[in-house]
Amino acid sequence: MRTRPKSFRFKLWLYFILFTALIFTVLWLLQTVFLQSFYDAMLINNTKSAAAKIMDSGCSENINDIIDELTHDNSILVFITDENGGVLFSSDEFKGIKDKRKPEQEADEPDFPRGEKPGQRMLSYRMLPERYNEFLEKLKNSENGEIQYTSDSVFVYGTYFDYYGSDEKAVLYVSTTIDTVGPSVSIISMQLVWVTALSLITGFILSWFIAKRFSVPLDRLSEKAKKLGDKDYSPDFRKGFCSELDELNTTLDTTNDKLIKARDFQMELLANVSHDLRTPLTMIKGYAEMIRDISWSDEKQCASDIAVIIKESDRLTALVNEILEYSELQTDTVQPEYEPVDLSSLICRAADTFEVLYKPEKLVVERDIQDEIFVKGSTARYERAVYNLLDNAVRHTGDNKTVKITLSKTASTAKIEVTDYGAGIPESEAEHIWDRYYTSRQRGGKGVSGLGLAIVKKIVQMYGGKCSVVSKQGQGSTFIITLKTE
Repeated sequence: MRTRPKSFRFKLWLYFILFTALIFTVLWLLQTVFLQSFYDAMLINNTKSAAAKIMDSGCSENINDIIDELTHDNSILVFITDENGGVLFSSDEFKGIKDKRKPEQEADEPDFPRGEKPGQRMLSYRMLPERYNEFLEKLKNSENGEIQYTSDSVFVYGTYFDYYGSDEKAVLYVSTTIDTVGPSVSIISMQLVWVTALSLITGFILSWFIAKRFSVPLDRLSEKAKKLGDKDYSPDFRKGFCSELDELNTTLDTTNDKLIKARDFQMELLANVSHDLRTPLTMIKGYAEMIRDISWSDEKQCASDIAVIIKESDRLTALVNEILEYSELQTDTVQPEYEPVDLSSLICRAADTFEVLYKPEKLVVERDIQDEIFVKGSTARYERAVYNLLDNAVRHTGDNKTVKITLSKTASTAKIEVTDYGAGIPESEAEHIWDRYYTSRQRGGKGVSGLGLAIVKKIVQMYGGKCSVVSKQGQGSTFIITLKTE
């Protein structure tokens, strides 16, 4: 597969290479350009720290041992003199080694008391620095009795302090060489060249395989996404690489299911509602043309034709509203509303409305409604469900033009029953009566769109209720809704 410059694989590989290059650039700067200054700063800091420890322990009787230990650990040179340059004590990093000589070697050396002048024992051990007099002069002229400076790659620190065994202030001289890292830079640089080369080659290869490893599942998910809703969409995907990609795969599968449902709904809508839409539109157009061409001059006939147009327009409007309402209930974004609903008052209002609406047809609405029954939900949606059940009952009732609505309550449920006295429903069709468009196809097209009972079922299920139907052919049908009470 050819790698595109803007692909995820190429960019991940490129960023990894840039990250590696940045790390080694910083490493080169620290180990070469800034190594000397960093090293010098550390030596100076260690030297000043050692001097501070010497001054803190100056009055201790084992001060000399402390100085020997500090000079050995920090590779420094220490002289303690009087103000005229007379050596009281000296130590360097090698003194500890000389002090470990055998006793017979030490016996051959003369024993001088501490505090002798230069030219005696101390001269045989360590010479004062050549410019020690300049050091004493600078210290004498300092404002606070303390000096520090660098000369000929040597850092020098000096001060006055109290020294054990001396009646007067002693001079502390501490120095260290700060140019010892120079020869090491070339060695470190050569090592860095090899380390950098090997690391870049390894990083180049490793980053390519890592980028490929990450891009393969993304490519597979991309291919899946291109086939969303198609018949050859495959849910297969090797999970476990990372949780985010697993979640993305699950989202794609869920989206595919929704797309298939939407496509099926669309096809079913076109197949089952196109006739219902075409019929009122054809009627409206036909009667409008009849008014224009024939009955426009006949007032009575014109009024009759206009009445047909209005009726078909209302039918078309109701059909469109039902389709939109059912589509809204089908989406997962609709959140159910929960509020106290007075079911008793709601059903009474619905019954009153239908009695008035169908009074010219002498419809009788029998009632058996218990008072003060409350449920949780949406008043508007429950009202829609009851209206749909009553409308279905009116359309399928018998010649006696009677429907019955009952509301009863048990310990934890409320039951709504709407009965018509029509032809009834065959037992084989009872379980499908709540399906969308089923009533429109199977029961003579007496409904507006065949979505009325499907809307009822969606609303009831939204609030955790159940729908059922009891029917005997020739005796009518009873549609039952069971809801949880407060």
